Amino acid sequence: MNASPKPISIQLYTLRDETAKDFPAVLRRLAAIGYKGVEPAGFFGFTPKELRRFVEDLGMVISSTHSPWARPNNLDEVVRDCGEMGVTMVVGGYGADDFASMEAIKKTAETTAQMNATLTAAGLTLVIHNHAWEFEKIDGRIKHEIFAELCPDVKFELDTYWAANFGENDAPEMVRRFAKRSPLLHIKDGPLIRPQSVYNAATSTLEVTGTSASLLAVGSGKMDIEGVIGAMDPDVTKWLVVEQDNSDTDMFECVESSYRYLVGRGLAAGNK
Repeated sequence: MNASPKPISIQLYTLRDETAKDFPAVLRRLAAIGYKGVEPAGFFGFTPKELRRFVEDLGMVISSTHSPWARPNNLDEVVRDCGEMGVTMVVGGYGADDFASMEAIKKTAETTAQMNATLTAAGLTLVIHNHAWEFEKIDGRIKHEIFAELCPDVKFELDTYWAANFGENDAPEMVRRFAKRSPLLHIKDGPLIRPQSVYNAATSTLEVTGTSASLLAVGSGKMDIEGVIGAMDPDVTKWLVVEQDNSDTDMFECVESSYRYLVGRGLAAGNK
C-alpha cells in the first residue's frame, strides 16, 4: 500500500436527495465527518463562487467538479465556473450509445479530443468518467481501451466499480491499466451483480427489479478496495472520490461508513 494516502472527497450526486432539501446542512455534515473535498453535481442555490467560499470556510475544498458537466457546447461556461470555484479538473462523460460500435467510439474520441484541446488551452484538465458500458468488449477488446488510444491526451476519472463491469473485469487490473491517466478515482462498492430490468407498459420505462442493483458502503461489498487503491499511480492520482449511486439504507450512513473504512485503514486521508 502507498505510504502517503490520497485525500478523500465525495461526489455530491451521492446525496442528491438530501442536497435538494438543504445543501448547506449536507456540506456541514460532510465536514463534520472529515471529508477533505467535495465534487459538486449541481449548485442548488449557490453560485460557483459562493459554493467555493462556503466549502472552504468548512475546512474542505472543491476537489473536482461534475457541474457544469463538460460538453462541446458549454465550454465557455465550464471555464468560467471552474475559475470561480478554483477547480482545475472538470468531468465529462458519455452514454451507452456513444460506445455502442467502433464507429461510435471513434466519433466520441474525436469529440473528446476537441473538448480537451479547448479546456487545456484554458488551463483546465478534462477527466472522463466511465460507466459499465465503456468496460464491455468489442472485437475482443475493452471499449475504454480503444477510446483511450484514440484520444491519448485525455485524462480519466476512473469509476472503479463500473470498470469491473459486474465482475467481468478485475478491478485492480483496470486501475493499473489506466493508472498513468487517472488523476481521480471513484471509489464505490457493491455486490457486482448485474441488475435485472422489466418493461413497465404503464410508464413505458425499464424498471430495475429486486435489490441486485443497490450499492453498498465502501468495504462491505465484493470489491477489492485495497487492491484497487494499491493499483493506482501515486504520482498521478490526486483524489479518491467516494460515490454511492443508490442504497437500500440511509445514504449518510453509507457515506460515514465509507469514510471510516477508507481513512481508518489508511487507504485515504481525511481531516479526522
